[in-house]
Formats: sequence, structure tokens, C-alpha cells
Amino acid sequence: MNIQQLRAAQQVAHQQFNLTQVAQKLNSTQPAISRQIHELELELGVELFIRRGKRLVGHTSAGLVLAPIIERLLQEQNNLKTAAADFRQHDVGELVVATTHTQARYVLPSVVARFRRVFPQVKLAFHQAEPQRIVETVRSGEADLGIATESLALATDLISFPCYEWSHVIVVPQNHPLAQTRQPTLQDLAQYPIVTYEVIYTGRPKIDEAFARAGLTPDIVLTALDSDVIKTYVREGLGIGIIAAMAFDERSDNDLVCLKAQHLFKSSVTRLAIRRGVRLRTYCYDFIELFAPALTRDTLLQALRAKPHD
Repeated sequence: MNIQQLRAAQQVAHQQFNLTQVAQKLNSTQPAISRQIHELELELGVELFIRRGKRLVGHTSAGLVLAPIIERLLQEQNNLKTAAADFRQHDVGELVVATTHTQARYVLPSVVARFRRVFPQVKLAFHQAEPQRIVETVRSGEADLGIATESLALATDLISFPCYEWSHVIVVPQNHPLAQTRQPTLQDLAQYPIVTYEVIYTGRPKIDEAFARAGLTPDIVLTALDSDVIKTYVREGLGIGIIAAMAFDERSDNDLVCLKAQHLFKSSVTRLAIRRGVRLRTYCYDFIELFAPALTRDTLLQALRAKPHD
């Protein structure tokens, strides 16, 4: 067997058994992928996939057992390359972070600036996406790290760590009736149109839960993927905004009034996730510790070495 065969079998599962997508992912052709899978099955002496005509529709019982082993073999291949790269040039390489707009725009700039001063030859790339896509990107190895509020703790095949806790705030124009209200209530907010995040973004479930507990139905007139869009439409008078506290900048947002809302909505926790069994480049540990000082190299290594049930 060879690496190409193992990677083809891995990607069949990752791409929901769609050979066309597997071929695109691996820069190959569908006949070549089919041949690699067939040759692997011949060598192993078992079929890995259930077939309907020429289509693959799922794993066989043997495939279900062997799929995690294939994942580990390919992970170890990547770990071998990572270890060798660190010995060649420990401060040269690439770091890919999958995260949300809010993290990339408001939290990570200072981290990146400090990191670049120490590692000027490391290329940084941000993949901005919705929380579930962040999980998938880390899971597939497209990203080294994932940073988000939602979903990471639910992905049990990844290792995730709490980084910091944050709350929502309410933003309104300076001439808005709520601008002088020190501690607005949910009833106060429910009187006005609301602009906030999409359901899967930036602690939005905490907002919905609070109104539901109070027996209120908020008039959410617009939802957006990021805080800048929300603030733009608040400025246009579309409604009051509910955003993450770190997304309000006193200097650039000085035309808006920020009202605290931790008494209204439960706080959220931003988490960082990595793949189980992965070997990170040395500079990855430095980046993580700059972002979350409690996540030291020793802490991360201990978690990476632990078995899932530990």
C-alpha cells in the first residue's frame, strides 16, 4: 500500500463518499481514485466501502474499523514532516488559523503583531468561516488551529481549550432613547428592532435563550455574520445592535453608545481547538500562548499525549 491509496480512502469519508469531490480535493481524476481504492482493498483483502453500481455510499463494517487506523497513519506521516521541518528551520513555515470574523478583526491583531516580531519568517493565514466549518477545517488538517466561541467544545474528536470569557453589549446611536439607560432590561430591548448575529454565530443562542426565558419575542429585523455589518446598520437607524463586547472600539465607534448587557445574557467562552495526535510546529505553541497565556507548551503537550478517555 502507499500514501496515495490511504489518502484516497481517507478523503472518500471526508467528502461524504463523493468521488468527484475526492478527485478535486486530491488534484486527481475519478478513475484514478477508484483504482487506488480498489488496489488498497485488494492488498488488505477486505472491502472498505459499500457500493451501489459505481457509487460508494458508506463504509463496510471492516471500513468502519480501519478508517481510524488510516487517519492515524496519515497523521503520523504529517507529524514526521512537521518534526523534520522543525529540525531544518524551526522559525520558518506557515501557520493556518481557522476562526470567525470577530476573532480575526478584534482579538487576533495584537497577537499577530507580537508573533510577527518574534517569527518574521512564518507566514500566517486566516480561514474565516462559520463555527461548523471551522471544526471541519481543523478536523481535515486544512488549519492548524481553530478559534471560535461555538461548536468547538462539541467536537469530541478534537481537543479544545477554554481561552477567555466574554459578554455581549448593546450598541445604539447617541440620540437613541436607550442611550441614557444605565441598565436596560430585556423588556426595554424588546420595544425596538434588533440587529444581531446569525443564529450559529458569536453567542447568538445566549441571546435567544434570554428572551425565551423572559417570555419575550424580540423583533430581530436583520442578522449578519460579523460585528462591523451590525454596527453599520445601527448607524443607519435600522435598530439597536447586540454584539460581542470585544467588537466595540471606543475610538472607532465613538459615534455609538455601548451599554453593558452581562446582566441580560449569559457569558460565552472562546475556545481554541487542535486535532488529537497532531504534532505542532514549535512556533504554533508560541502563537497559542500569546493568544491564551494559560495554554503553555507543557499544558498542550500533556493534552495531546493523553488518550481520548483520560
